[in-house]
Amino acid sequence: MRVLVAEDDDALRDVLARGLQESGYVVDAVADGEAAMAFVTTYEYDVVVLDWRMPRMSGYDALAAIRAKRIAVPVLMLTALDRASDRIAGLDRGADDYLVKPFDFGELLARLRALQRRPSDSLEPVLRCGDLSFDPASRQAHIGDRALAATTTEVAILELLLRRAPAVATRRAIALNVWPTESDAIGSNTIDVHLARLRGKIAGSHARIETVRGVGYRLVAS
Repeated sequence: MRVLVAEDDDALRDVLARGLQESGYVVDAVADGEAAMAFVTTYEYDVVVLDWRMPRMSGYDALAAIRAKRIAVPVLMLTALDRASDRIAGLDRGADDYLVKPFDFGELLARLRALQRRPSDSLEPVLRCGDLSFDPASRQAHIGDRALAATTTEVAILELLLRRAPAVATRRAIALNVWPTESDAIGSNTIDVHLARLRGKIAGSHARIETVRGVGYRLVAS
């Protein structure tokens, strides 16, 4: 699951990025609204955490620009403004949820899970292939009734393969969706190593990872 955090407070941005990464998310973090727009229009995100007041372009204006481009990514607004009129303005602008600072990090995670459970064209409640399943909200993968023991990176790769199945996930798509933007130049060997480990862990299930030479990988039922 890939998340964009846009927050101009350096300390809070670092805390959010670190906490989300420790909770299993792939995180990109930026400090202003213009950067947020550039990232949202370049990369695919499952959710955006957007501060209201930021330099260069406010979160309020960035949200309007995101919706004007018909980008349907769920957006959670962060703000110190706690008046009902402010919350209404943010929701009317296109926010999916609203969290007032200061907030408990556990509540932030709960709200992100709630956004992930909302149906959309790209986000199903549970992703399945054969007897292999993945719940985006709990970040848990199973083979039948058995929990799959996988690393955060392996889970992120599995989620992408499930979302693309039975189509091919290219190496570039895997690099962009599984590793943060500063790792865009990640080598093919690193991807191959993680795929090999994941392939071994789902051996015995009714799903398999196929290599499409020169292109990438795909997950198919077996």
